[in-house]
Amino acid sequence: MDNDQQSSDSRERTDRSDLVSEDGKNVKSVLCQRCGSKVLCPGMAVFAEKELFLPSMRQQTSAPDGSVNGDTLAGDTLTGHWVVDDMYTFENVGFTNDVGRIKYLICADCEIGPIGCHCLDDKKSFYVALERVNHA
Repeated sequence: MDNDQQSSDSRERTDRSDLVSEDGKNVKSVLCQRCGSKVLCPGMAVFAEKELFLPSMRQQTSAPDGSVNGDTLAGDTLTGHWVVDDMYTFENVGFTNDVGRIKYLICADCEIGPIGCHCLDDKKSFYVALERVNHA
């Protein structure tokens, strides 16, 4: 591993240690990046590392020439997530319509997202990506 990657990895761990308590829960409130609305209160979610694909928060709906994009969906595979086992734990979150077997989580106030996802096959896991929210 080169020095740049090591420093990036250690910086990421340091950043997370400021967010995750000893028992693995969120230390700070989880907020919408756009409007600052509270998504989760402190101590309500558990940190988990799981690779999940989330579509980009800003999708290009048509190509520059005006044609509609194909079936490819731009997005990110994210690994750090807050996990909640009950949808009523959230302070302020909305859900999209089903996309296959997934519902995406959005901010209920400004409707930006997706900030996370919920697989309909697993009724007890709601994931919020750390990279898609702010903490305060």
